[in-house]
Amino acid sequence: MQEPLDAARSVCAVVTGIQDVVTATGLNRSSLYATFGGKQELYRAALRRYMDQRSRPAFRSLAEDERGLRAVAEFFDGLIEALCAGEHARWGCLVSNAHAGAENSDSEIRALLDQHHQELRDAMHAALVTAEAQGRLAAGTDPGAAAELLALLAYGVNLRSRAGADAGALHATVAAALQSLSNRTVV
Repeated sequence: MQEPLDAARSVCAVVTGIQDVVTATGLNRSSLYATFGGKQELYRAALRRYMDQRSRPAFRSLAEDERGLRAVAEFFDGLIEALCAGEHARWGCLVSNAHAGAENSDSEIRALLDQHHQELRDAMHAALVTAEAQGRLAAGTDPGAAAELLALLAYGVNLRSRAGADAGALHATVAAALQSLSNRTVV
């Protein structure tokens, strides 16, 4: 059997009833309530786990990569590939789905989403500072503002992929954005 939290993470963004979570995990309601306290707490746990296991490793890799804009391009390539192909195609990202959903009205979830955004922005900023130090960032580009732009682009890629956007079109959009920040060809 799939680990219960993994199964819950897989269904939390798409189902609203606790019975759906019970069915997907194979656990009974009392076990879920005893462990998490309720559906909202389970959702928060799933969101934290997603951030720890999916988002943070990708952000860390991007921030530590010494290739600047090329690292950003590869970050987006991986994102588009994950969202547009394979078993998770058109699912979107748990974090982006939470930004767009009613669950973001919960103050603890809102804090997690804000934290995620800051970490994404910081990783983009680190890559842009590297590009600037290498002389590859277009003159006059503010790495902070450009990092915010790229973070918002990542959320847009997530949402558009969920709507079935073509991977080629998403790649072209990312390439145009990165080209506008660069003083040379990125890809």
